[in-house]
Amino acid sequence: MMTRFTAELGERDGLDRALTTTRSIRRRLAYGEPVDRELISDCLQLAVHAPNGGNRQEWRFVVADDPAVIEQIAGYYRTASEAYLAAKPPRDPSMAAAARLLASRLHEVPVLVVGCLKGRLAPEASARELSSFYGSIYPALWSFMLAAGRRRLGTTLTTVQLAYERELADVLGIPYETTTQVAMVAVGHLLGDGVSPAPRRPVDEVLSWNCWQEPATAPRPAPS
Repeated sequence: MMTRFTAELGERDGLDRALTTTRSIRRRLAYGEPVDRELISDCLQLAVHAPNGGNRQEWRFVVADDPAVIEQIAGYYRTASEAYLAAKPPRDPSMAAAARLLASRLHEVPVLVVGCLKGRLAPEASARELSSFYGSIYPALWSFMLAAGRRRLGTTLTTVQLAYERELADVLGIPYETTTQVAMVAVGHLLGDGVSPAPRRPVDEVLSWNCWQEPATAPRPAPS
């Protein structure tokens, strides 16, 4: 069903355009081309305005732009990525190819932003605790990616490297016992003109009203 949103999607700009074109960029990163630190700082300055649990702002961002440091991170990333893809290969071969490309060239990515949270959850943490903890930085990481896209930077958020969280903590000097690495964002200048919206399932396939429905159906009438 064509809606006003889908009809106008290709012509949208501003925030709507940013929200529909901020996607994982791997093939079109300018590998090896430096990114000015001021650009990263500007994006993070916007990111820290994101909502977070209790406004405690327990996040920390470690930015790696030293090629020697990135090389060390890339070694762990390649190993983790190979294991992940072997255990859980994407259904789309092009996605697998893009993931392997990033893994093979991560050492050439000019900037890696590691998002961390102060504290470490117990293994038996409840769903509420997990959601509250990790949910206190993901909005900021997303805001960072939106801001980067507005500055013609491509980004990819990844977590496979966390298989070696302790080793990466040693590389970056992160206090492992008291600080949790949550995700890493690879950042580089964007090659080419613009970014198209990623293919996504229609919202009607993932939406239900008032109760779980599989598959989603039309909204039920409101009670009188």
